[in-house]
Amino acid sequence: MIDQLAAAFDYQQKVVALRQERHEILSSNIANVDTPNYKARDIDFASELKKAVEGERRQHHEGLALDRTSARHIEGQGDPLPGLDDALLYRIPAQPSLDGNTVEMDQERAQFLDNAMNYRIGVSLVNQRVKGLKEAMQPE
Repeated sequence: MIDQLAAAFDYQQKVVALRQERHEILSSNIANVDTPNYKARDIDFASELKKAVEGERRQHHEGLALDRTSARHIEGQGDPLPGLDDALLYRIPAQPSLDGNTVEMDQERAQFLDNAMNYRIGVSLVNQRVKGLKEAMQPE
């Protein structure tokens, strides 16, 4: 029974998780709009979703160890994007800037808003499915 419930949410859970990861990538692009030589990155959502559904994506990851220059520094543990290290693609800019930055704010905003809208739709679908299952389990 639990396996059937988990399977009912599996696809939408993967969609929402991948949208969240893409949101972080797009946020990073926007944050680095003025950074010289920063190269805008993105993922091919459809192919990454296909990999996630087929089980090819790495779900668990080890954190990125940070170097310390002094024994008194706090040990740091970075959190890289799970499974997307090899999937990140560079964007080809329509108008390259003189400083080598390839972030185009209009394109990033459009991608960010599209991804945010699709994320909300995914969360709404999960919520509707939970609501439907709860109603189905309630005695009359």
